[in-house]
Amino acid sequence: MSIEVGSVVEGVVTGITNFGAFIELPGGKVGLVHISEVADVYVKDVHDFLKEKEKIKVKVLTVDERGKIGLSIKQLQEKKPEVQESRPAYRQAPHKSYNNDSRKPNRFNNNTATFEDKLSKFLKDSDERLTDLRKKTDAKRGGRGGVRKSE
Repeated sequence: MSIEVGSVVEGVVTGITNFGAFIELPGGKVGLVHISEVADVYVKDVHDFLKEKEKIKVKVLTVDERGKIGLSIKQLQEKKPEVQESRPAYRQAPHKSYNNDSRKPNRFNNNTATFEDKLSKFLKDSDERLTDLRKKTDAKRGGRGGVRKSE
């Protein structure tokens, strides 16, 4: 049986490590379910979810040229709809979301921004802060345009 990306196969857990579990697939091939692909919840120990010699169904995520097979149990589980709690109108959050520093709006809670937008905004802000920091520290030690005290 050929193992293809996206297919669902049944296998047997042959080994459990601190980073995941090895699954023996039909045809004698072995794949790895990484700890992040075991369950939808945080997995501290794989032993809490899987036992050796247990039969499980897995989804094939990747098959690389060296023969390594990436598997997932999490992607076979049904997605639970997230329940959003409703608040009374007088308890609604303000229009802008604020972080701990209430003077600045939280730039990263904008649900409409893509990851790339958030990343470029972060890099821009970080660069500005580093430039300001360099100006202040250079002025203190008298380098690069800092004002020197004459004696």
